[in-house]
Amino acid sequence: MRKRAVLLVIMVAALGAAVLITVFMLRGAAPKTVRLLPSADAFVYVDLKPLRTAGVLKQMPAVPLDPEYEEFVRETGFQFERDLDEAAFAVHLPVAVNPQQPQETRYSEVLTARFDAGKLAAYLRKIAAAVERYRGRDVYVIALPGRTLRVTILGPQTVAASNTEGPYVIQGTIDRYQELTPARGPELVRRYYRDVPLGSVAWAITQTTASGPQGNSVLTLPGGYNLFFPAGTAVVAGLRYVGSVQFKAEAFNETEDQARRVGDQLSAFVALLRTVEGAQAAGEPDVKAFFDSLRVEQRDRRTELTATIPAGFLKKLVLEPPRVPAATPAPEKKKPERQKGR
Repeated sequence: MRKRAVLLVIMVAALGAAVLITVFMLRGAAPKTVRLLPSADAFVYVDLKPLRTAGVLKQMPAVPLDPEYEEFVRETGFQFERDLDEAAFAVHLPVAVNPQQPQETRYSEVLTARFDAGKLAAYLRKIAAAVERYRGRDVYVIALPGRTLRVTILGPQTVAASNTEGPYVIQGTIDRYQELTPARGPELVRRYYRDVPLGSVAWAITQTTASGPQGNSVLTLPGGYNLFFPAGTAVVAGLRYVGSVQFKAEAFNETEDQARRVGDQLSAFVALLRTVEGAQAAGEPDVKAFFDSLRVEQRDRRTELTATIPAGFLKKLVLEPPRVPAATPAPEKKKPERQKGR
């Protein structure tokens, strides 16, 4: 009797220790959808649940469906803007081997949503060129122009996909999903996730590599404005929704001098935006408020860019299509007048 009681105490203690270890591992960890992703050059995460709860998505305009997407919705009953809860993306930048043959950026993703697994599997099987089998799961191989997309249903509410070369990335995602211990996630995410602004409904993490002059990484912004980040600069950006959208991006550098150079470039870019765009938005208070809210601060080895996007400006971005200048019609050529008498 005493031995049985001691054994029971040991089992309870072991179970408690396992729970404490799991909680410690997951404390401050990224969402599971992100932790299932492979290593990559950049990561993007979107959580639509808070926006749906706040009724923000109901204010979005109706999405016109192209024929292929309309067929997908009809056969699966799934619509992204209505049923998608979380989306996590890994961005695989191309490796420049031959400049004459530029490579495409590839993506891996994990989605959590509400869907009918049977209907989705039937649709994927219909459009797949082949179906591979790995660890008891079907991997649907879909041929696309210039690349191959592999999709697998991981669970009742989870789907993974990747258009990288070969089956190994999607197989690694399946491995992480079936691990007994929680996946820790990609190393870049583990290092910088704690710097994601608290409460972000969307965020991104990336780290630059040398791609430009003097070993810098070149980022081309709208309008053709180039920023030169020192190689190894980590950038963490996040969006929070509190009636208006709050944006915050931080660049992390190895030295204060590098951070100062990044801060100077961002300050110059913000000044340019205020001069050019702000002048055009003189009669639109929401747009002007956005440009006025842009702030750049540099502290030690960090450079911070913040902005507030008013609800009116956000609605304008979503509901109003960009204005495209109308083409000037070519002047009509005059027909030669017929001479009288001929």
